[in-house]
Amino acid sequence: MINIQSKSFLVLLTCLLTTILLSQKKDSRWQNLRDTKINISKSGPYVGLQKGQFMNFEIGYEYQWKKVKLVKPKTNSLHLGISYNYFNNVLGYEFGYYNKTGRANFTYGINSIYLTDFVHNRIGITPVIGYKLFGFHIQAGYNLLTPVANFKKVNSPFLSLRFFILNKRDIDFKN
Repeated sequence: MINIQSKSFLVLLTCLLTTILLSQKKDSRWQNLRDTKINISKSGPYVGLQKGQFMNFEIGYEYQWKKVKLVKPKTNSLHLGISYNYFNNVLGYEFGYYNKTGRANFTYGINSIYLTDFVHNRIGITPVIGYKLFGFHIQAGYNLLTPVANFKKVNSPFLSLRFFILNKRDIDFKN
């Protein structure tokens, strides 16, 4: 009986000492995992519809980069696109940026736009606020354009729904 108790005590003491000695080791896997920085970049085309006073079809390319964190991850994106209104023959070019801080927060961005009806031209900027979920990105914005008396068939306030098609993804781990 004493022999079993002494063996149990010896096994317990060995496990306890091993745990104490190994916990002081500096090159711990958990320490390296905590200090690892993860950056993800994604790119691909998008298609969408813009609805305001007029309906526009959108197509373009988007590049996103993200710093993965447990608290408040940051996502940034650049996009370049073309929009077209078939019924009013208005073509638009758009270059924009948006930022999202957190997992379920809004996106805040700004776009620079150039619109033409092949006779007159308008340029401007567009502040946008949106929400992104599962590749869909809905945005509300207001086009602040240069005034042209003969070219009025463009959206001022609008809603835009885009679908991002993931084409390429890169993941970088840095210690």
